Amino acid sequence: MALQLKSVEETRYDAIALGEILMRIDPGQVPTARARSGRIWHGGGETNVAEGLSYCFGLRAAVLTALVDDGIGRNIENQLREAGLDTSHIIWFNNSGKGKYSTDAKGTLHNGINFTWAGKGLLPSVTEYYRAHTPVREVGPGDIDWDHLFGELGTRWFSTGGIYTLLSQKTADLALEGMKKAGEHGVVRSFDLNYRSKVEPSKDRAREINKGIVPHVEFLVGNQDDFDDALGYETEKVPKDASFDVWLKIYTKMLHQVANDYPQLKYIGTQLRGALTADRINWGAVLFDVEEGVIHQAAVRENIEIADRTGGGDSFASGVAAALMEGLGADDAVQWGAAHGIMVQDCIGDTTMVTRADVEKEVARAVKGGGVSALR
Repeated sequence: MALQLKSVEETRYDAIALGEILMRIDPGQVPTARARSGRIWHGGGETNVAEGLSYCFGLRAAVLTALVDDGIGRNIENQLREAGLDTSHIIWFNNSGKGKYSTDAKGTLHNGINFTWAGKGLLPSVTEYYRAHTPVREVGPGDIDWDHLFGELGTRWFSTGGIYTLLSQKTADLALEGMKKAGEHGVVRSFDLNYRSKVEPSKDRAREINKGIVPHVEFLVGNQDDFDDALGYETEKVPKDASFDVWLKIYTKMLHQVANDYPQLKYIGTQLRGALTADRINWGAVLFDVEEGVIHQAAVRENIEIADRTGGGDSFASGVAAALMEGLGADDAVQWGAAHGIMVQDCIGDTTMVTRADVEKEVARAVKGGGVSALR
C-alpha cells in the first residue's frame, strides 16, 4: 500500500476534517430574488468530506470548526450530529463578550450563511455568501490540541481544503499547523485545492498559501483549473467540446509534473464535470497512483440529470478516502469516488444522503453499463 494508515484498533477516529460550515438557505424551484420560502441545509467543502465518510460509509469522523452559540449554530450542529459526526471538538463563541472565544449579540461575529439556488436548465446555479465575519476566521495556531487528537485519541486521516485556508491568515496558519502535526503522528493527510475567487480574489495569495501546505499532503484533489488558480500550473486549455480522452491526456501530463514537484504525494485525483445544462451533466473521475505511475479511470457517466451540483467534488474525495481506508486499491477507490460524487448530486442539498450499499450498486451498474431499475 502506498498509504501507511493506522489501524482502527489504535485510533478513536477514522477521519477528522478542519473547515468552515455555513447554513444554506435553499429557495427550491424559485430563484433567490423571487423566493418567499426556503429549505435549511448546511455545507462546507471540508465538512462535506467528513460527512460523506460518516453518513455514507459508516466511518468514525469528527469535524473541527468554530460557531457562534446561537440558534443558527446549534441548528448546524444538530444537522452534523444527524449525519453521525462527532461535534465535541467544535469551538463555541459565546455572545456575552467575555472570554477568549466570544463576541457580542450584535452579529459582529456571526455564523456563516449562503443562499444557493440549484439552477434549472439554462439558468445556472448561483451561490451568494455571507461569511466575512465568521468565528472560524478568528481561530488560529495554538487553539486546537493536535497532540490530543492525533496522538492520545488517535486519528487515521486528516483533511482540509483550499476554501478554508483562504478565509484568513489564521485559518491558513492553523491548517499548516494541523498538517505538520498530523505528519508527526503518522496521520494520512488530504487536501482539496478547491479554489474560489469569491473567497480570495488574489491568485497570488492563494498560490503562496497552498504551496506551503501541499508539501505536507499525501492525497491531493484538484481539477485542471484548480491546479492553475491555486498552485500556478499553466496547462493547455481544453476546448469545451473536447472529449474525455482529450482532457485526460492534457490533465495526465500536468499530474506527472505535480508529482515530480511534490514527491511525497501518493495519490492525485479529480472529478470531471461537463455541464450540459444546470441540471444535466457528463461525469467522470481519475485517480493517479503516483508510486505505480498509473492513472485509474472511473466509468464515465453521460447526460445524467442531477438535482443539485453542490458537493459533488467533496463527495468524490470522501469516496476515494473511504475506499483507501477500507484497504481497497486505487482502481476501486476512483470508482467509489465517482459513484458517490454523482449520487450526491442526484440529491438536494450539499451533503450526502446515500449509503455505502447505494454506492457499491452504482459502481456495479456503471461498470457493466446497465440501466437504473425501480426498487419495489
